[in-house]
Amino acid sequence: MKKGTTQQKPPRRDADARPPSALLLALEGRAFLEWAACVAAWPLLACAARGDGHPVLVLPGLTAGDASTWPLRKFIERCGYAAYPWEQGLNCGPRGGTVRKLLARIRDIERDHGRKVSLVGWSLGGAMARVLAVREPQRVRSVITLGSPLRGNPKASNAWRIFELVSGVRADDPRLRALMSRQPPVPSTSILSKTDGIVAWPSSLIPAGIQSENIEVSASHFGMGANPMVLWAIADRLAQPEGCWKPFDRRGLRAFVYDDPHGAAGVFAT
Repeated sequence: MKKGTTQQKPPRRDADARPPSALLLALEGRAFLEWAACVAAWPLLACAARGDGHPVLVLPGLTAGDASTWPLRKFIERCGYAAYPWEQGLNCGPRGGTVRKLLARIRDIERDHGRKVSLVGWSLGGAMARVLAVREPQRVRSVITLGSPLRGNPKASNAWRIFELVSGVRADDPRLRALMSRQPPVPSTSILSKTDGIVAWPSSLIPAGIQSENIEVSASHFGMGANPMVLWAIADRLAQPEGCWKPFDRRGLRAFVYDDPHGAAGVFAT
């Protein structure tokens, strides 16, 4: 090195350029406690916001099926909605005409109720829900995603190899990335956790706007669909009047439960 020159530091690796750490992956075992907490908190969850009875289609995560979303759908029904399973078997991604079948299912549900359909998707199911909303915005009322990979490095996940294996699609396929990068023109909420052990939390951030937001909770990836804090937030978001959507209110006691997702990453996020 010549005298008078300074050594340049290597470029900082972006937070969403790598999957969650081994520590966070190991902490996914706490999902059992979240499912148990759902049972314990069930009486208190009766106080969650109730809705207007519109239909809600629930999409499961990668290699999961309708059995995994049963508690979530029962909670949504308890809040006064018509909750529907996706009825596509295990979620193996966009293969075998799955997207086409889901679009037809949305049309059928909307026709039967005469009302727009809200979509709630867990993990990969959330990414697919956003694609469906882009394709059928006139039939989709809102989209809520739980720990979903929505942006950034497609390999910033501890499940990308499984995705490629079961879907037959490369995680970094340019067409897939272009499709997922589109923002649906409907109210959208991304619920994420900075202690998610499967999907890197920055991958779940969506651009905040007049009808899009991010809500941070403390949850595991596998327990998110049963986590009482997540369920409470879902009820709040589904209860927004059609055409009068407002961002999630974190004031008051909620500030102790729902953090600002744009704040500090926390000790476990690296």
